[in-house]
Amino acid sequence: MRLFIPDDKPLGIRPEKLLRKIGELDFIKQHQCSIHSLAAFEKSIYPEDWRDLMRLYLVRRTRTFIKENYAKTDPKTGKKYIEFEDGTTSYFPDRIPKNVLFKTECENDQYSRLYSQSITDKINELALPRYGLGNYIAVQPQKEPTQQESKIIADLSRAGKRLMGFSRISLFKRLESSGSSFLKSLNRHILRNFTYIYALENNLPVPIGPQDVEILDSDYSDNEDDITQNVLFEDEEGESGDKNNNEIDLQCFDEKSCKQKAELLYNIFSTKFKKRFRWLNSFHFTPSFKKNLLKDARNLLEILSANPEWNPAKDAKLKSLIFLCKEKHKNNKILIFTQFADTAKYLEENLKNAGIEKIASVTGNSENPAASAWKFSPISNEIDDKRILENELRVLIATDVLSEGQNLQDCSIIVNYDLPWAIIKLIQRAGRIDRIGQKADEIICYSFMPAEGIEKILNLRGRVAQRLRQNAELFFEDESHKNSIWKDLYNEKAGILDGDEEDEVDLGSYAYQIWKNAIDKNPKLKNIIPEISPVSYSSKSIAVNNKLAEGVLVYTKTGDENDMLTWVDKEGKIATQSQLAILKAAECKPETPALPRNEKHHELVKIGIEHILEEEKSAGGQLGNRMGARFRVYERLMDYAANIKNTSFDTADLHKTIDEVYRYPLRESAKDIINRQLKTGISNESLAELVISLHEEGNLCIISEDELPKKPQIICSMGLF
Repeated sequence: MRLFIPDDKPLGIRPEKLLRKIGELDFIKQHQCSIHSLAAFEKSIYPEDWRDLMRLYLVRRTRTFIKENYAKTDPKTGKKYIEFEDGTTSYFPDRIPKNVLFKTECENDQYSRLYSQSITDKINELALPRYGLGNYIAVQPQKEPTQQESKIIADLSRAGKRLMGFSRISLFKRLESSGSSFLKSLNRHILRNFTYIYALENNLPVPIGPQDVEILDSDYSDNEDDITQNVLFEDEEGESGDKNNNEIDLQCFDEKSCKQKAELLYNIFSTKFKKRFRWLNSFHFTPSFKKNLLKDARNLLEILSANPEWNPAKDAKLKSLIFLCKEKHKNNKILIFTQFADTAKYLEENLKNAGIEKIASVTGNSENPAASAWKFSPISNEIDDKRILENELRVLIATDVLSEGQNLQDCSIIVNYDLPWAIIKLIQRAGRIDRIGQKADEIICYSFMPAEGIEKILNLRGRVAQRLRQNAELFFEDESHKNSIWKDLYNEKAGILDGDEEDEVDLGSYAYQIWKNAIDKNPKLKNIIPEISPVSYSSKSIAVNNKLAEGVLVYTKTGDENDMLTWVDKEGKIATQSQLAILKAAECKPETPALPRNEKHHELVKIGIEHILEEEKSAGGQLGNRMGARFRVYERLMDYAANIKNTSFDTADLHKTIDEVYRYPLRESAKDIINRQLKTGISNESLAELVISLHEEGNLCIISEDELPKKPQIICSMGLF
């Protein structure tokens, strides 16, 4: 976006959630940029803020939006379709949810053992010390940390319990995905724990890997959080290494073998792959660190000893998938989704062993995922390369690395081998093949479910969520109200996969469609609307049980020609400045009756305008260095204004002066005067008098005539009562 948007260009919107969290003044102190700029949005970690920004510049129209606003209806079948300029049509296929059931409660069955309460309890009881390293730093170590070590320790403290929460969730997700992936993950956890223990027992530096949530959350990565396995087969440049020299058997069944392999692994980490880690001396950790590492490792070894290896020949879930690919849909293209690379590799290997040909897998480690997509769906990708066509795929196994941005509509069958924890993921996966060019009338979306009922999974997830809340490891919302959605999926309810994220429609498309739908129904509006004079207003009712805040919506064109919307509640507080939320609130049908103007309407509009003017600054937020005269005088005047609010000292001149300091740079002469007075310890009251006098004399800030703000214009307002 920086290619065409300057960092300081006023955007007319701001990162709402970030500013609610830290406050506007604290934001300015920390970041020194306009709250309405692209630079301000770059400081936000909240997806909601980025969605608001993207709606201004990206064109995105969802399936539902297109069906409702652009599609026609076939009078014979009732199906929706799009007609293109050349007369060709593209119908919207029906998404048909279907289940593949596998048993988890057979006597002595692999899945039965893994889904047992005892294993769930063991995972919930894990301390996971490697993901909470900051909790084990010694307050008084043998030696003071070096500067580099101090930085590492500070980073560990920031990771907190959140990383531990994602690690716990990751284990349970792998359990749901595949017994094979789960056991591999346990083995890596054990071996990595013993690698740390080896370092601690021998007073060696501890190898610290990435401490980011993204390495654990399957929404970001399909690979194991540890690089324990992958690192053995790569050289420093990331290319494949000599496996004959590096490969070791990582399987562990007892402490003795784990300690032997941990020593070998530590030596590899500390030599060939030393640059992959940060290193912290062992004496910086408390004794409880080793104690919890060993306790976790022993608990996980108990699970492995009861389930020494995963036997594909006895994998009921795998057998059901083989039947699906080899018998039920033996002549159809099938796209199989899983959350994890381990599961994808496991499925590819065993489907090939079952005699299924023309098959491949794509994960985050794949060199070129698009190449596999072309082989799997050459028609939709308009591939005419004979080399690709000769190697066309019938079955493609993929993690969610392939769930966006690829044309895969040569296929009409999707299989969800494991269930993501958010139903929107299933909808997004269906969208990979439900695209323009899909020829099938129906898209079949299979989901693997326990034969004993969806409650098997829901109860497991419920126990995990309870643990996370108790330990405050993650902010985990109570999503029990969403269980009905998963039950509908289990019962193969029609339409369950038809939804999408409606709010993801870009703002321009949404606003334009409101206008287009209105003038299509009533062409006279084309002439009526432009003739309405500024400062027009109206009111409508909202339902008593509606969550919307009563108040007014205000639409203003600012002096800088920015269109701004704001929502003021009946108490005079800003409800939101989210453009999409305000548009949705303003939307009403032509037959909606208008209400008489509320007695507080104009008063609330005034508050909204004042708020917009306060925020609409030509160079807002750019106050310079925190120790500079401009920043310091602005902060002092703001404190003074807050303390004298609603007194006789709270004058218009004071606020004009504060506004001028915020907008424009100080003159050099003003800087000298202010700096001298600041050194003397001048009081806020005396400082205010000084700066106001400089303002009145025209000696405070550098203001050119061209920079003077134009008067804003109220376009219209709507009351909600």
